[in-house]
Amino acid sequence: MKKLWLDIGNTRLKYWVTQNNHVIEHDAELHLQSPADLLLGLIQHFKRLNLQQVGISSVQDLKNNERIQKILQLLDVPVTFARVHAEFAGLKCGYDVTQQLGIDRWLQVLAVVDDPQQHYCVISCGTALTIDLADGLQHLGGYILPNLYLQRDSLIQNTKGIKIPDAAFDQLTPGRNTIDAVHHGILLGLLSTIEKVLDQYPQKLVLTGGDAPLFAKFLQKYSPTIEPDLLLQGLKRYIDTDTQH
Repeated sequence: MKKLWLDIGNTRLKYWVTQNNHVIEHDAELHLQSPADLLLGLIQHFKRLNLQQVGISSVQDLKNNERIQKILQLLDVPVTFARVHAEFAGLKCGYDVTQQLGIDRWLQVLAVVDDPQQHYCVISCGTALTIDLADGLQHLGGYILPNLYLQRDSLIQNTKGIKIPDAAFDQLTPGRNTIDAVHHGILLGLLSTIEKVLDQYPQKLVLTGGDAPLFAKFLQKYSPTIEPDLLLQGLKRYIDTDTQH
């Protein structure tokens, strides 16, 4: 049984095709603020796969999601949009207004929590760096920060005379030139925030997103686990649980 899993974020469209729970195809592309147009370009390819089901996580607004849904109807298979619930599969949302929590964050937490006695910290290192805390099956809320590159770009745009080329965020030593000072300072700031959170709320640390290996390198004392496809895991759990009801 083939299934399509779509993760439509703020800047990228990522998809997986699974057959009998094994990923047989995956890809990610920038959607340039028009995910529906990108999806329309992929729909013929998806038609040829003879899919049986589509599960989707989308952080887009209502108008974009309606366009996306119309395009997916061309596949003539069941399509399920994941949404945040006050409680789902035992997991309770920590937000005062449930709909304000991003579906990506909700699914990543849903993928991880399985022990009522465990404390969790789920960090997504994507376009934004998000930190979500859970006490067993109770989501506690979290934090959202600009990621490494957003912070650097903001500094470049707002500081005259500083031209920062691409460089690796891989050291915490004091910078001995402007380029290193910027990169090392931004990385130090984000790591310090994460460590502050973890020291206040000791718990199991799970990292996901493109920069997860970089942050894991500097957070070894917290024994981090890296889960590259955490959102996919959460989306699959969501769909599997939803179809049982």
